[in-house]
Amino acid sequence: MLGTEFRTGSPNWLDLGSPDTEAAAAFYEAVFGWRHTSAGPDAGGYGFFRSGGKTVAALGPLTQEGAASAWTVHFKTDDIDATASAVGAGGGVVRMGPVDVMDAGRLAHATDPQGAEFALWQPGRTAGIELASAPNALLWVELHVPDPARDIAFYEGLFGWRSQEREAPGMTYRVLSTRDGDQEEASFGGAAPVGDAAGGGGERPRWVPYFYATDVDATVEAAVSAGGAELMPATDVPEVGRISWLADPFGAVFALLRPDPRM
Repeated sequence: MLGTEFRTGSPNWLDLGSPDTEAAAAFYEAVFGWRHTSAGPDAGGYGFFRSGGKTVAALGPLTQEGAASAWTVHFKTDDIDATASAVGAGGGVVRMGPVDVMDAGRLAHATDPQGAEFALWQPGRTAGIELASAPNALLWVELHVPDPARDIAFYEGLFGWRSQEREAPGMTYRVLSTRDGDQEEASFGGAAPVGDAAGGGGERPRWVPYFYATDVDATVEAAVSAGGAELMPATDVPEVGRISWLADPFGAVFALLRPDPRM
């Protein structure tokens, strides 16, 4: 399960790009009880979401022409220049960077061969988020693309990920793990084909963050009351838990998961 002892290829940072950071901060504070703090006057409007005093995600303004509001999952690399080169060699595109983010680390934004956007983070002073797999924090990340097997091969080339196939209703689900340690314990996410059910129909390729909700139904109600949209109603998934997909008021998609206590 996802933790904060980051290995190569682990999700180690998560941020939201929004056209209205003040309104977005108010929405997520209402949904998860997060507290938003600015990263300082030189950060260009970037700031941090904290839960219990620990950083769980970040928020910043949209900076690219025509960009849509979205959550971006960052993956750890120890050599961002080499990994960025591997993105291009594998059929992806590096959209920005690599660049130094002061002494915090090095950053690059990329798009995989099927159009899912992600980022690379090489830690400096900042290793990554400070809380994961805990209530109101990141628990799982999920890749949705037309051909998951082809995309997994791309990411294996970047990070050495491992994957396991599991049959699910109407599809094959692939559980993703980092290359080191016990495969089950090193799992952090999954991959599934794009579909019409989740994402509100016409789903585009993307990475979706799942946040740990102790009460999925109550959290959905809070999100809708705060101006969000329910894309997939709360549903019990055998041997997984209770899940729901949501969009914030600006269309950024995220999901909730209350893990099955037997897992």
